[in-house]
Amino acid sequence: MLTHTLTVPRTARYCSLGQPGPGIQYLWIACHGYGQLARNFIQPFEAISAADTLILAPEGLSRFYWTGFSGDPVASWMTREGREEEINDYCNFLSILYNQHVALCAPDVRIILMGFSQGCATQMRWAMRAFPRFHQLILWAGSIPEDLHYLPHAGYFADKGLHLVYGTQDPFLNQDRIDEQRRLIRANKLAFQEHTFEGRHVVEEGKLREMADLVSA
Repeated sequence: MLTHTLTVPRTARYCSLGQPGPGIQYLWIACHGYGQLARNFIQPFEAISAADTLILAPEGLSRFYWTGFSGDPVASWMTREGREEEINDYCNFLSILYNQHVALCAPDVRIILMGFSQGCATQMRWAMRAFPRFHQLILWAGSIPEDLHYLPHAGYFADKGLHLVYGTQDPFLNQDRIDEQRRLIRANKLAFQEHTFEGRHVVEEGKLREMADLVSA
């Protein structure tokens, strides 16, 4: 038996807060976590919505039922099956989304990339393939992929704000995992700042407002 792949056009979905235009000074591209939909994920970002801010929440291209056929549909960015093809597909999606909207914003628009949980690896993989212009990267309740080679691209990340955010009661981030992530970051000379909040595996609105103030300063 032979397995083949065929690249086909398909429809991708994203949600937004704000209207693109020359008055937009801050563009957020925020990737959701495993088992979420963009329309639900974007809701906490209402807390940082403003006339000069455009927030885009792309949705993973793979959807499935969360709890059997009667459960709600949710989305994922990738699995280990067809892994490379899924990464290529979502990287192409993010590049198209990025290029379309950056062109509509102010020439000096500040770009904030944000990933939550599985969306953290999604953002890092896209950044390491497309090398988009951006100013701040927020990885929330997730980690950087271990299989990427960051050191050759140290200069690309050196002039950008890099942030790790997580809740102190996050059940998916125990101390061993946090320590391993710190070792990986140090070994690759990535200057991430850590930010914590009292909470679990969520995008907490109060902390989101703090991060928005920080990256907009």
